[in-house]
Amino acid sequence: MHIEFLVEESSTEAALRNLAPRILGSATTFDIHAHGGKSELLAKLPHRLRGYRSWMPSDWRIVVLLDEDRADCHALKRELETCSEKAKLGTRSSVKVGKPYVVVNRLAVEELEAWFFGDVLALVAAYPGVSPTLGRQAKYRTPDAIRGGTWEQLERILQRAGYHSSGLPKIETARRISEHMEPDRNTSKSFQVFRDALRRLEQKPSS
Repeated sequence: MHIEFLVEESSTEAALRNLAPRILGSATTFDIHAHGGKSELLAKLPHRLRGYRSWMPSDWRIVVLLDEDRADCHALKRELETCSEKAKLGTRSSVKVGKPYVVVNRLAVEELEAWFFGDVLALVAAYPGVSPTLGRQAKYRTPDAIRGGTWEQLERILQRAGYHSSGLPKIETARRISEHMEPDRNTSKSFQVFRDALRRLEQKPSS
């Protein structure tokens, strides 16, 4: 199987380059296509999906990953599902259970950085100045519910630990933390949903 990942920015690509092989294993190949933000991805998605439909091999799948960014997650998911429907590509949410589908639409709640808070051991391994008890603090115990923006919170924590005083380099940070992440220990619910959806892609559908 081969997976085409469509993501909104290069920091997500950097993280997936490290995470996807650990989730999928070596039998599945993949490529990642980063865009210049959510608006660009959403604008190009209908045309891109129609293009895939015209030539895509039967053992290829498409995974679209967006940050929620404090938007209405249900409305955003519906928009993604509608794009797939118009391209006549079945999604995991639209086909009957056990039947084959082509597209998986997933959201990082509320941003990719919540997934980093979901693996504090990886965060500390990448940035040893960060307290290893961070995940036990009430404010960070539930990564997808962190208030004030996960990107902003991560920048604040790293700067307090003596890193990136001039601003958080998102691509470098994503690559650095994801190098240490273990998919099965992540406490972010949206990461778990994403991880499990990828693993289900490798399972053969019922006849």
